[in-house]
Amino acid sequence: MSKTDYGVAAPLMLLLVLTSLVSPNSVVFGSRVPAGDGDHERGGFKRPDPLRHFKYYKGGYDVRNKHYWASTAFTGVHGFVIAGIWVLSGLGLGIFVRLKNPRPGPFSNTQSEYLHLDRNYVVLFLLVVLFTILAIVATGFILVENQNSLKRTRKLKNTILKACENVSNSIVNVIDAMTAVEKLLLKYDEDMSLRLDATINKLGNEWQNIQNFVQKSGHSIEDAIQASNITHHVVVNINLIFVAAAIVLLLFHWHPGFITIILLCWILTTLCWVLTGFDFFLYTFAEDSCSAFDDFVQNPQNNSLSPLLTCISSSHSDEILSRIGHTLHSFIAQMNTKIQQIYLAFRLHKQEDDLFGSMRICDPFTAEPNYTYVPETCTQDDIQIGDLPNVLLKFTCFSENSARACRRHGKFIPQKYYNKARAYSHSVQGMLDIYPELQSLTKCTTVKNTFSDVVKNQCKSYKFSIRLLWSWMLSLSIFMVVLVFIWVAKAWQDDGRCFSRWSIVPNPR
Repeated sequence: MSKTDYGVAAPLMLLLVLTSLVSPNSVVFGSRVPAGDGDHERGGFKRPDPLRHFKYYKGGYDVRNKHYWASTAFTGVHGFVIAGIWVLSGLGLGIFVRLKNPRPGPFSNTQSEYLHLDRNYVVLFLLVVLFTILAIVATGFILVENQNSLKRTRKLKNTILKACENVSNSIVNVIDAMTAVEKLLLKYDEDMSLRLDATINKLGNEWQNIQNFVQKSGHSIEDAIQASNITHHVVVNINLIFVAAAIVLLLFHWHPGFITIILLCWILTTLCWVLTGFDFFLYTFAEDSCSAFDDFVQNPQNNSLSPLLTCISSSHSDEILSRIGHTLHSFIAQMNTKIQQIYLAFRLHKQEDDLFGSMRICDPFTAEPNYTYVPETCTQDDIQIGDLPNVLLKFTCFSENSARACRRHGKFIPQKYYNKARAYSHSVQGMLDIYPELQSLTKCTTVKNTFSDVVKNQCKSYKFSIRLLWSWMLSLSIFMVVLVFIWVAKAWQDDGRCFSRWSIVPNPR
């Protein structure tokens, strides 16, 4: 390779690498290895998948895979099954009552007496009050934890999307630097400039894809958060209103209204069980997500979060950086050899050695085999590659000067070579400026730091909040089942009785 070839090869190699950095197919989105026994083993799951006739889903955390979602949602099956049983039991009770009691009233006194519900009015009413209080307390905690989980979920979402935007901004910085290089080289190497332009366009397309993904994901996640929040609020608040209304109707002894409340709360209890299953699914998904974040921090090279992570996770990332370092290191070494020749020629001609600095271009890369980027190795006297034109300026013969005057003052570099050297030095300096960001992309530094912060400071409280929400939703569902059964017994007990207002004991016959 000639001395000037390094100035062309270095930008080209860097840009060819950058086109692969943001490829959405650079990472396989899925788990590392199938899970063995157990629900969640290292690298995979073992969960029944209702979309595959309940065969086990043994893949990993994959938000694009419908089988992952189906198997994860199935973890909340306890809530969904009980909701179905509750609906069927309500239908069965309704059919039984209608078949056993064809008269207009829903219950019969003879059945009440047979079940010994014609006495112990105080005890049954106290049970109604007790479980009403328990339902109200559970509702209050659900509303609080629903807000907490909403706030923490939103914080987690914003943190992750912010990391994506930071990566996107890094790509923009790379594109800006490459655009500047392209403009510098346009005059001296049109073919290289066109190749740079094509690569910049590809990077621009990838950047747009990232932006679209971030915006779409942000809206989708926000919609899901809002839907969950509103559903919880609507169901538990309406349920709370009906529970409170049931006490009032009992004290007013308006039997038809009380029966209506029982029917409505039977439906709401079904929804509570559905939300219980849904909340457990959310908790499972939170655990899966935090485990995926933690796995990524431990091993970003073999993980499953590529739609969110625009960074290279190939096993060749170190090799790619080494190749770039080798190219830049070789170019700077060639330039140092040439600058020393110029310096010696100037000394022979002028007999001076008072030029500023060490007459050595800063080389921030170590020698073979790794060519690691270590800018600290440069001294203060070293010349930055971007400042090379200022050094060559002393030896450049510009067109307005005569050849004799140039030789007399030691200016033996033609202006066209100076201009070309300036363009190449600026292009290499541009690459050096973006090299830390390129290194960050290849090492996924931004995303690793973000996920590390999430795992340490957010995941524990996030999972705990959703688990509390599920626990209180489960408690409310159980309380409502017991309360509705007590209401049924109370309605059976009070049917056909005559009460004074606010009395809980019927008038004597």
